[in-house]
Amino acid sequence: MATTLVSEKISQKPLVDSKAFPESPGTVVGGDGTYSYYNNSFYTRSAINVSKKEVDDAITRKLDVNALLSSTFSNTIRIADCGCAIGPNTFYAMQDLIETINHIYQSQCLSTSQTLLEFQVFFADQPSNDYNTLFTSLPQDRQYFAAGVPGSFHQQMFPESFLHVVHSSYALHWLSKVPDELVDKNSPAYNKGRILYPFGPVEVVNAYASQFAKDLDRFLIARAKEMVKGGLLIVTKPSIPDGMPYSETANAFVYDCMAAILYNMAKEGLISEAQVDAFNLPLYFCPPGEFSAVVEKNGNFSIEVIGLTNPSPWVEDRIDIGEYIKHIRAAKEGMLNKHFPSEITDAMFKELVERLEVINDKLTSCYRERIHLYTVLQRK
Repeated sequence: MATTLVSEKISQKPLVDSKAFPESPGTVVGGDGTYSYYNNSFYTRSAINVSKKEVDDAITRKLDVNALLSSTFSNTIRIADCGCAIGPNTFYAMQDLIETINHIYQSQCLSTSQTLLEFQVFFADQPSNDYNTLFTSLPQDRQYFAAGVPGSFHQQMFPESFLHVVHSSYALHWLSKVPDELVDKNSPAYNKGRILYPFGPVEVVNAYASQFAKDLDRFLIARAKEMVKGGLLIVTKPSIPDGMPYSETANAFVYDCMAAILYNMAKEGLISEAQVDAFNLPLYFCPPGEFSAVVEKNGNFSIEVIGLTNPSPWVEDRIDIGEYIKHIRAAKEGMLNKHFPSEITDAMFKELVERLEVINDKLTSCYRERIHLYTVLQRK
């Protein structure tokens, strides 16, 4: 099967008016260039793979394919990938998910029915996502119908009781916006001197945590409307162990170095200090306890499995800093270029590689921590 519900042969003209939809948090670098997400997403894919067994086991235990099909009077399983980006990770994830569901179906239903399943996959992301690259790189041998759905996953994107399975990988740590307090000079959460919350006062951390809790609740409310009862919501995302300060993670040192480099550029007159003070990354890496608390308070889903694991068990000696930063750049360059001249962003990343090489041993030891969260939720 190689069918899509929208045209795959998309011209080079953008699908949407960029002025109508300004750059959104979480939009990755498009295309297939040196710093594109398409060519720099190996770390994310590898992190997902380390929790594949636990996630597949939970899906096998909890997914009642026959009941799902009965609820919609169809033999089509509808799957949405929220925060799909541009590939290739979304394609691997959807193929793995479809194989797992097919295996479950064969064990649950084929003894009484010879009907083969069909799959409809909705690739959902911000309107500013590079859908050109996404659709021109779709696998030719895929076993599903494909469609794109532009929009924010913090609001409803599909009809009620429409989806059977929702997947979201390395997307929910992006906030819908930067907390207002961070740029308010009169607020105790004013984040001067930093671009994220590591090494910041508790008020800054709390502002990020509060915004994440609101966003996650909105995400769950929207998915609850869209999903059939018994459907599964699969989430993987960067995280930290409960009680561990984010300042002890490898990424904390990365973002601290980024801020220091930008401030040095301001001292040199290349940019203004006010520009740096006004820039904050809309990211929050919540621990499992905070995630579970929001899910339980929301009340629409039961937690079937949740855990932390090491996203990079193969890292034994030293991180390849050049590759590491290309992955970070692929996800963050768009936001930086919106706020700073592109030549500033480019120079900052080049200096960042040099600085991080000096502390490579520290970064490598931090990267072994359990900072990858996986969870499977079931719609009540």
